[in-house]
Amino acid sequence: MELETRVDGLMDGLRADLERLAAIPSIAFPGFPPEPVQQAHDLVAELLRDAGVPHVERLDLPDTAPVVYGQIPAPTPDAPTVLLYGHYDVQPPGDQALWLSPPFEPTPVEGGLRARGIADDKSNVIAHLGMLRVYEGRPPVGVKIVIEGQEEYGSAFDTYPPTDPERFACDAMVIADLGNLRPGTPTLTTGLRGAAEVTVEVRTLDEPRHSGEFGGAAPDALLALLKALATLHDVHGDVAVEGLRRDPWTGTTYTEEEFRSLAGVREGFPLIGSGSLGERLWSGPAITVIGLDAPAVEHAASAVVPYARAKLNLRFHPLQDPREAQRKLVDHLRALRPFGIPLTVTPGDTGPGYEAATGGPAYRAALTALKEAWGEEASYVATGGSIPLVNGLAKAAPGAEVLLFGAQDSMCNLHAPNERVLFSELRNTVIAMSAFVREYAEDFAGGDARGRTGAGA
Repeated sequence: MELETRVDGLMDGLRADLERLAAIPSIAFPGFPPEPVQQAHDLVAELLRDAGVPHVERLDLPDTAPVVYGQIPAPTPDAPTVLLYGHYDVQPPGDQALWLSPPFEPTPVEGGLRARGIADDKSNVIAHLGMLRVYEGRPPVGVKIVIEGQEEYGSAFDTYPPTDPERFACDAMVIADLGNLRPGTPTLTTGLRGAAEVTVEVRTLDEPRHSGEFGGAAPDALLALLKALATLHDVHGDVAVEGLRRDPWTGTTYTEEEFRSLAGVREGFPLIGSGSLGERLWSGPAITVIGLDAPAVEHAASAVVPYARAKLNLRFHPLQDPREAQRKLVDHLRALRPFGIPLTVTPGDTGPGYEAATGGPAYRAALTALKEAWGEEASYVATGGSIPLVNGLAKAAPGAEVLLFGAQDSMCNLHAPNERVLFSELRNTVIAMSAFVREYAEDFAGGDARGRTGAGA
């Protein structure tokens, strides 16, 4: 009750700071002005200093928005060190006509606030700040703070931590770039699906040819491409590419009704694939056609299409090697000869998945803390999305336990119009983070420091 009372007394200030941060259009994508990104960086650094962080610095890498790095020494030589991660940059707002209020004017909604980036990930930056304020800048653990500014677009920082391991050495890390399966359900994410891209193209003619005179014999590039793409899934919609790993999912998942609502599935339409939703979304592969170059319907001519191209996004099991997964898809496509026509298949970017080890002292502390904050046992989920920096941080601190939780929830519309965060989720996340460092410090003081890196010394 004392911790809850303390957090409740901080909420007005945390809300005000969240509104200040969310009002900054910190979009670190090409074509957007860099000044707001710098402004958000400076505000985060200022807030951390005001919260009592004695060492705050700016980390600059080539072609990358600046990273806020902070550090609080461990209070005793045998106390653990916890790394706190978040990001201050946001997705572009997209079509602003779809927003119910301007995306960078934080607007009250029932139980929370609406703005671009207010959930992903500025609420979690503020949650870290809240924990520091609870302890007046003197938490019972050492703290390292990493708030990056180009997570949404990607940057050189993704692979930087292993090159500077001392800076990121810790005993546990809280990756706060996600949240609960649903509001009110405390959730630990234990897996991140990997991602890869592949481009497939077909060129069959020098130029378009009259469909009346040549159609029926002239090789149609678009027909060949569509026939190839149709082989990627079986009759149920399950991925049909051999060698892509799929395991049963034993954790918590959405109900079908929840998923239909979240995905905006139109009434009467089936979900594709078979098996549990957890398998289809998290512990098995998915292939999506994310782009298609072909004549537009509005201006289509009566001609055989000479050229067509598609870009594919592959999501794969957290433990499958990214190059292997991509190669399985590339090999599948290169082996095809639709109507005898060869395909040109080009592998693109890959990103590894991640599966966290569970059962250590940090996980025990997190389970206790999440239950204290939300009043019920935590659920385990995975996510089909990816957080590229997680693997870099895990390589820099290979003995550290990695915890993934935060103030977002699956219904917050992240990356979509009308993104929102709920005050209840923010409040409970601050309580959970505060209880976590308390419980973790006590566990270490009791001598159970298995796998400790010595970062707190």
